[in-house]
Amino acid sequence: MKQIIALMVGLVLVACRPATSAPPPQAVASTPIDSLQLVRAQVPTPVSEAIIEAADAEYVMLSNIYERLAPSVVNIEIQATHPGTDTIIDFGSGSGFVWDMDGHIVTNAHVIDGASSIEVTFNDGYIASAELVGEDAFSDLAVIQVQVDDIHLHPMTLADSGTVRVGERAIAIGNPFGLASSMTVGIVSGLGRQLPSAQLLSADLPPGFSNPSIIQVDTDINPGNSGGPLLNSQGEVIGVNTAIRTDNGVFQGVGFAIPANTVRRVVPELIENGVVDYAWIGISTLVESDGFSVAALAEPLNLPVNTGVLVDRISVGSPADKAGLQGGQRLDTVRGRQICAGGDIIIAVDGEFVDNLDELVAYLLVNNKPGDVINLLIVRDGETFEVPLALEARPTDETGETVNACTS
Repeated sequence: MKQIIALMVGLVLVACRPATSAPPPQAVASTPIDSLQLVRAQVPTPVSEAIIEAADAEYVMLSNIYERLAPSVVNIEIQATHPGTDTIIDFGSGSGFVWDMDGHIVTNAHVIDGASSIEVTFNDGYIASAELVGEDAFSDLAVIQVQVDDIHLHPMTLADSGTVRVGERAIAIGNPFGLASSMTVGIVSGLGRQLPSAQLLSADLPPGFSNPSIIQVDTDINPGNSGGPLLNSQGEVIGVNTAIRTDNGVFQGVGFAIPANTVRRVVPELIENGVVDYAWIGISTLVESDGFSVAALAEPLNLPVNTGVLVDRISVGSPADKAGLQGGQRLDTVRGRQICAGGDIIIAVDGEFVDNLDELVAYLLVNNKPGDVINLLIVRDGETFEVPLALEARPTDETGETVNACTS
């Protein structure tokens, strides 16, 4: 600041020097006034076409993706009527995309939940009635079907969502606020999130089963985008847009999509059976978001590993119970809270290492069905060994009694 003040003072002092001390002006070569004005009037020339093309390359790609794939995205309108009457009690809208040439369309379960009639509007404006094929609350996915000419059907291609990385481009095409065929662009901002999809759809379903491996994006996703595709730069579906985190119902920078690998597992089963059977182990673990992941507990509990699934409780009569897995054995205090520690730590399933419960559930969802036998790699009392476990179907109601040695 002193330097700035000093400089200002210096300028003032120079301006205040007596004129008599200045040397007389010297003659210089004369420059025509017209020439000076001509120089001032010149403006920059346009940059080269090469520079423009390089700068616009991303927009050319996005326009190409939109032109190719917007015809695959549909608008879905539903009506719900009072049981036994024609009185409309609810209506809603969302998005979806063409799955195959048989007229199957993928959307969110919450988009068509409770619908008495479903109408699909294609990108070209053609409207068709649709029938519900199947819906699954746990994944928040549904399949509907239309009977239309092949000219309206443009199936999309699924990517391997297991290869998606934070920072990659994330493109959404859908119908936010009823504005048909809108595109928004952002990036993947997080992976491995969980959503309590079933609890959001129905209070009658058993709690504790989360939708795993959810993709988080900053791409604008607003009401009406639900059920539409989330795409990568190749135009492949990496997820199905499903939810936003908001305080006022409008997008605030955090959106979520069901990963393509979940879609690949669930949709064919919905088409074939109308429902989805999930494999079930029958364990619970401490809540990671509360600071009780294996990584967070490794030091205070002196655990031999810093990744995996620390088993807290076992459901009585569950596959885990039958296989001999053990829940918590002793009470410990960590950061002022008592927890039941000493249970088995699952570190791998069928040779695939898992960092947490989300990865374990995601692996079972994508790779296994009830009746399969898996091998769990377990750490117990400092020793590592494999435990074979026969998977059963996920219960459709409360799972009953759970025990650990701390409370049994």
